[in-house]
Amino acid sequence: MSEFHFTKLSPELILDGIESLGVRVASGLLALNSYENRVYQFTDEDNQRFVVKFYRPKRWSNEQILEEHEFSQLLRDEDIPVVAPLSFKGNSLHSLDEYRFALFPSVGGRQFEVDNLDQLEWVGRSIGKMHRLAHTRAFTHRPAFSLNTHLVEPLNTLKTYNIVPHHLQTAFFTIIEQLITRTSHCYNEAVSRLEHEIRLHGDVHPGNILWRDGPMFVDFDDCRNGPAIQDLWMMLSGDRQQQLIQLDTLISAYEEFHDIDYASFHLIEPLRAMRMVHYMAWLAVRWQDPAFPQAFPWFGEDKYWEGQILALKEQYAALNEPVLKLGY
Repeated sequence: MSEFHFTKLSPELILDGIESLGVRVASGLLALNSYENRVYQFTDEDNQRFVVKFYRPKRWSNEQILEEHEFSQLLRDEDIPVVAPLSFKGNSLHSLDEYRFALFPSVGGRQFEVDNLDQLEWVGRSIGKMHRLAHTRAFTHRPAFSLNTHLVEPLNTLKTYNIVPHHLQTAFFTIIEQLITRTSHCYNEAVSRLEHEIRLHGDVHPGNILWRDGPMFVDFDDCRNGPAIQDLWMMLSGDRQQQLIQLDTLISAYEEFHDIDYASFHLIEPLRAMRMVHYMAWLAVRWQDPAFPQAFPWFGEDKYWEGQILALKEQYAALNEPVLKLGY
């Protein structure tokens, strides 16, 4: 597992990597809020701000990372507001020792306001523009959203790593297996109605949107093939009526640039369930990384797993509720 971590990534190595591109660091390295990778902001000798991203070893292949870069660069070149990596001598992916890294422009901005319908409408239009380009072809090397990657493998991980407190294991694994059975049924039924999958950002949550006279999408690290609704559903929050208003706002704006398959609305709650299960396993796999116990100390506490049992029960109930449906 040490090869999967960042134990050998020293400040000196980071500086050597940056300066190998001909960029001279004039400031300190400010660690940014990223746990999957290691991301640092700095200023060069010309007072330009950059962000360097060191990819977690053994997670993605070079081909998969380059597809991420090519996709975000394509969107950027079509004036879609995304942060894409910079190229040096025609290359956007670089390596030093066992680490691969990329350099990005540093982009500031305010926090996206999830309850602001004007901002939500703008996000809908931007994702519509993104998908208009994304649907032209699929990723070749990047994986797709699937029951295996987001339910079956995570469940096996949670069992293997034995991280659930012993006295809660029966209750936890009973409800999570019930949830996975119900989610799998709903997901397969909904996917069978869809025409095709497209290239996705894959992780469009409010934290991956900066606001600077409009939305700016960051962090394409989880881009993959999947249903278009995956890039939209995480904008929905609150009770059912609030979510209907949000969905109507998003879709009305989205369809100014690209059509949505309304059958995909059946995937909203299954995708939410898949994210819940996948997230727990993601934390379990990375728990040996020293950064994770510091950032997520509650993950090892009984209270967290008691809360997850309740959350899984609530999500199971949500899967049995009527699908969100717009009035047009």
